Amino acid sequence: MPGSENPHDHEIIIIGAGIVGISIAAFLAEAGHQVLVIDRTGICEETSSGNAAALAFSDILPLASKGVLAKMPGWLLDPLGPLTIRPSYLPKLVPWLYRFWRASGASAQANSLRAQAMMMQLAETEMLSLMQRAGLSSMLREDGSLELYESEAELKAAQPGWDAREKVGIAYWHIRGRELAEYQPGLSPRFVVGSFVPDWKTVSDPKLLGQALWAYAERAGARFTKGDVKGLAASDGSSVIRLADGRALSAGKLIIAAGAWSHQLAQQCGDIIPLETERGYNTTLPAGSFDLRRQLIFSGHGFVMTPLESGIRVGGAVEFGGLRLPPKYARAEAMLKKAGTFLPGLQTGGGRQWMGYRPSLPDSLPAIGKAKDLPNVFYAFGHGHLGLTQSAATGRLIRDLVSGQTPAIDLTPFNPQRF
Repeated sequence: MPGSENPHDHEIIIIGAGIVGISIAAFLAEAGHQVLVIDRTGICEETSSGNAAALAFSDILPLASKGVLAKMPGWLLDPLGPLTIRPSYLPKLVPWLYRFWRASGASAQANSLRAQAMMMQLAETEMLSLMQRAGLSSMLREDGSLELYESEAELKAAQPGWDAREKVGIAYWHIRGRELAEYQPGLSPRFVVGSFVPDWKTVSDPKLLGQALWAYAERAGARFTKGDVKGLAASDGSSVIRLADGRALSAGKLIIAAGAWSHQLAQQCGDIIPLETERGYNTTLPAGSFDLRRQLIFSGHGFVMTPLESGIRVGGAVEFGGLRLPPKYARAEAMLKKAGTFLPGLQTGGGRQWMGYRPSLPDSLPAIGKAKDLPNVFYAFGHGHLGLTQSAATGRLIRDLVSGQTPAIDLTPFNPQRF
């Protein structure tokens, strides 16, 4: 059994019990590895608990694109719009924005799109298989998604993205007029056309899914301890994790999957990785607030609506403001107000507001691979909006690396040192 003669406290320690860390733990435990997961709050309690519940396997377009750059000046003038930067945070963000601009070039964007398409193919296969092995297929919803536009011109501007999806085999079709009401009754007539993706999937509740996957990993032998990691000391042969309560834990292999905080830990391992935080907001309305048939995507306004087991989640948008500035829940309120006009019958009262930190790299690709100078330290972070979607694929890839096997896909585009 791997790790049976391990001289350290633990064979493998994973820092981070979000959906990515949980999935890695499941894959490693299945393979017989001894795994300890550390998190400061608990299992799937932070960013992974409040996402939009989408398994967005067709979402292969990088955020860095000419279309997004063209829209950014207008968005930035609206502090409650789809994308904004807190003025006090702008000086710190400039280096990341420069890399983001570089990633929007035609060649760089094409490379990111190819890598993302490859990653998504693996993500779909591995997530559906993992959910089946864990007995969680009943939490999967296969209702498709409907992306909505207020004019034919808006659709025309989005068409290159649909063409790119079509080239890699992603099915979709446009619907108009009365047919829109068949896909989603109660829509405002301001929406004249929609794009339907039949293979788009969601889950009944992302937090409950994460906790259920953890229960599966735990049955396979994974263990959890609550702890706030304050420091790392890593070498070629071992890693020592220092916790705020004074404990020190050693491991033969260390995996950093701490989401938006991961770059701080990677820096202690000698790697400078340009991770930024897209702060996302949402409101979860009570069940029965509206008869929402499937996930609706309002791309021109930067948010989505998702039917969950517990209600309706209205959220999205991007705010760059780092990890320390207080939330600005007026952004959640603005999205909810729009949702009420887009679906006039929506009951907008009684909701729960939330804000989470999406870990984002400039080219929209995660960092998956080894630390530069420490072969026993592995990185698995930077998935942006796609942590849930790509979690099982990341678990598979980290298992491959830890086990010394050839990774399921070429990891060159995801190299943590690519910047």
